[in-house]
Amino acid sequence: MARWEPNARERLVRAAIDLFAEQGYDATTVTGIAERAGLTKTTFFRYFPDKREVLFAGQELHSRTLAEAVAAAPGTATPLQAVAAALDALAATFTDGRRAFAARLLAVIDANDELRERAAFKHHQLAAATAAALRERGAPDPAAGLAAELGVRAFDAAFARWSDPSEPRTLAELAHEELDELRSALAVLD
Repeated sequence: MARWEPNARERLVRAAIDLFAEQGYDATTVTGIAERAGLTKTTFFRYFPDKREVLFAGQELHSRTLAEAVAAAPGTATPLQAVAAALDALAATFTDGRRAFAARLLAVIDANDELRERAAFKHHQLAAATAAALRERGAPDPAAGLAAELGVRAFDAAFARWSDPSEPRTLAELAHEELDELRSALAVLD
């Protein structure tokens, strides 16, 4: 096995996506993922607690990115303006080279109840981190929670659209468009 090769974490993620797409989530084992990546099962567990978590590897980084960007927004920014700045920061972490990977990831998640449940938990955690950062800026509840939820919802929808290789716009552009649509939807609720 080629344990010396760099990027073990990314190799494990790509191997997992390949195997989940080829044989399904339930039929894929940690051993199979490790072997496909040219690593050992022990190496897999250094990076991930189980095969489900290999698909949600960036959650902590994404939460931190959102929170730091909210904190760094200008002091005069409204909660939604701070959230828009956070969406820009998060979108910047996704390169165009990841579009095809994103489409495959979403297809695997969509095909499995357990993974859809985990994706909902990730959504909740990202919104919680964003809301906490907004509260630290002085945004009151429920405004902080609502702005955070709108931001994460906008990002999720934008990510799904961006994963289509024929989509010419950037993830940041799509996230802003989605956030604007949600903002408009709020205006007509009353």
